[in-house]
Amino acid sequence: MSGPSDDADVIVVGAGPAGSATAYWCAQAGLSVLLLDKASFPREKVCGDGLTPRAVAELVRMGVSIREADGWIRNRGLRVFGGGHVVELAWPDLSSYPSYGMARRRTSLDQILVDHARAAGAKVLERTQVTAPVLDERTGRVVGVVARGTDGGRRTGDEQTFRARVVVAADGVSSRLATALGRAPRTDRPMGVAVRTYFTSPRHDDPWMESHLELWDGAPGRSNLMPGYGWVFPLGDGTVNVGLGSVSSTNAATKVDYKDLFARWMANAPEGWDFTPEHQLGPVRGAALPMGFNRGPLYGNGLMLVGDAGGMVSPFNGEGIAYGLQAGRVAADAIGQGLARGSRAGRERALATYQSRMKDDLGGYYTLGRGFVRLIESPRIMWACTRYGLPRPTVMRFTHKLLSDCYEPTGGDLSDRVIAGLARLVPAA
Repeated sequence: MSGPSDDADVIVVGAGPAGSATAYWCAQAGLSVLLLDKASFPREKVCGDGLTPRAVAELVRMGVSIREADGWIRNRGLRVFGGGHVVELAWPDLSSYPSYGMARRRTSLDQILVDHARAAGAKVLERTQVTAPVLDERTGRVVGVVARGTDGGRRTGDEQTFRARVVVAADGVSSRLATALGRAPRTDRPMGVAVRTYFTSPRHDDPWMESHLELWDGAPGRSNLMPGYGWVFPLGDGTVNVGLGSVSSTNAATKVDYKDLFARWMANAPEGWDFTPEHQLGPVRGAALPMGFNRGPLYGNGLMLVGDAGGMVSPFNGEGIAYGLQAGRVAADAIGQGLARGSRAGRERALATYQSRMKDDLGGYYTLGRGFVRLIESPRIMWACTRYGLPRPTVMRFTHKLLSDCYEPTGGDLSDRVIAGLARLVPAA
């Protein structure tokens, strides 16, 4: 399929979940794939490490082993704290997704997915930093990338040029490739910020992930309510991932000191949890969460954006892995169809289906999410919602399905039909 001067049918830049999924599905379709990443695996990545049932379903599609004997821990659902209430919300039992979530450190998860793509036939080049796209002089279409060896940010070796018929940017929130082509983040899309660290803790095998919808800098109800939400994700290996995040309805920088916020929250953690400095593993690290398709177009002129590069984090819950895996699968299908076409126009029509399919599936849901973010930006509004909503089981079951994106897209019960109907009715901008 490649031209005589191409190094591969497809170049994928970035080997996080979205990039590795794209490389895997392309290789499965018989395409030659070059997967490039500036890091050496395993590598550190800031994340909550929790996988919703939607993400689990994508791993199952990929044939990734998710046996507990292989180091995965399954969870039943969310234990939610807020408004003076504690509620356990089991993952719904659906035909579309399994009734459990999972957790695994991103250091390990990303290594598994890179190896999975490699085993499918993708050629993986680690410690290879992409510095610029290569454009066709006549058409301006992306036909490759310029890269150089790197070791911890230090340049090693000369620049190289790699060429392919399609290039996929899976290079994260800053996306050097998208930025080089003028695809700047939209200012009217939500942006989240998250910080996390690890603790050794007796809570490591808790079968519930926890969500703390209120963060107090002292005793709950008798101190200051701080912005954001917190989580505790047991990892089953003697450790837990503990973090907090907040979200803004625009991408304007906030003035919140998140590490100080985290320290004040941890200072009031129950004694038996062992969330103390002597049990902490590594520093508190932070990352931005680009939400609601904040960059586009998702395809144009030979370049596709997947995962964080396309702003695919959910405004409802900060989940990005599930949508990155989904994007890789959909992108690979569009690429396979496009490269099988006999004309340039036919190829471009097929490649363009990637954006339309992603927007059709998630655009309306993300629009609802943007409204949700505007509603809860105030800590006091969040407090009122949790105080009066958590005690009502029907409200919380509906809210759980909505926020976790675990609902039947067709059929299902009344709450499924309401959520699906709303997602279809609102514009998928």
